[in-house]
Amino acid sequence: MADGTPGPEPGTAPADDTAVDAVDVSEAESDGDQAPSRGRLSVRLRRIAVAVLAVALVLAGCGFFYGAHQVRSTASARNRALTDTEATTRVAGDVGNALARVFSYTPDGLDAAERSARSVLDGRAARQYAELLGRIRAELTEQRVTLSTQAVRVGVLELDGDSARLLVFLDQVARRDRAAATSAAAQLTVTARWEHDRWRIVDIRTR
Repeated sequence: MADGTPGPEPGTAPADDTAVDAVDVSEAESDGDQAPSRGRLSVRLRRIAVAVLAVALVLAGCGFFYGAHQVRSTASARNRALTDTEATTRVAGDVGNALARVFSYTPDGLDAAERSARSVLDGRAARQYAELLGRIRAELTEQRVTLSTQAVRVGVLELDGDSARLLVFLDQVARRDRAAATSAAAQLTVTARWEHDRWRIVDIRTR
């Protein structure tokens, strides 16, 4: 019996609540699938970030060592004091012995000190020594002063070809006639030049 309510049109199925339920389930499953996907994406991004950081650190390290190598190659490669032990020992020994000889004298041995100076000093250093000895010669003779000098430590700062620069520490003991001896220390920066198979001192500066 017709009650006035329109029925389904021919060829169409009646509406069913299961369709709504299916949509709800599908959306829930889709959300569930997206959560692991987002998690996996986050892990991948972190891995990429770590990899990029590692590459950046490696490149930075390479840049640092390359820069250090350049500094060593340009400024230090020519400095044989860093690489040539035999040459460094030779210049240190020659300069240390030379300073000990020219700055050690007795009242009656100044002529011997001057002869030693002529063989090991040159240039500005020779002029400095001549001026010094000229000022103190009379006093040394009158007061009978004996001076003994020893190079206790010699460091080669630079050694490049036939030129060298050294830091020398001297211990000096002075005795005036029969008086008690007095000691003193001196620190010098010395420039030496290789000539005729020996190192000659060309400049002496106190520090």
